Amino acid sequence: LSNSDLIPSIKLRHCCLLRNQRCLVAYLYDRLLRIRALRWEYGSVLPPNIRFHMCSEELQWFSQYKKSLASFMRSLGAGEGLDITQDMKPPKSLYIQVRCLKDHGELEIDDGTVILLKKNSQHFLPRWKCEQLIRQGVLEHVVS
Repeated sequence: LSNSDLIPSIKLRHCCLLRNQRCLVAYLYDRLLRIRALRWEYGSVLPPNIRFHMCSEELQWFSQYKKSLASFMRSLGAGEGLDITQDMKPPKSLYIQVRCLKDHGELEIDDGTVILLKKNSQHFLPRWKCEQLIRQGVLEHVVS
């Protein structure tokens, strides 16, 4: 075999390697987008069953993204900060009826009222204060 006979097979192998590389990069980018979406869906604390399926580099990326997002939110709202992860859908009402699914302890709302979240207790609370706890599985929205 001469060198000129090997050129087509070398080109084919190189094209296959480039295709495989593109597929891997597309897969990793899709996984990164899904991990980023987890921050918006579950908040800054991931459930253990989701963390179990992530490698250490993905957990590190999630942690960095979480810190970057928190830093950005602190810079909004004239220095007071603004939580842009709240109210992902426009609310129909500002207050909602919720049931506590597990003991969580005390929750302080804006007017200074402290509410004890005990299992099976029901409360009428501001929606923005409950959304994160609903996503974490502490509260459930009671629809009447």
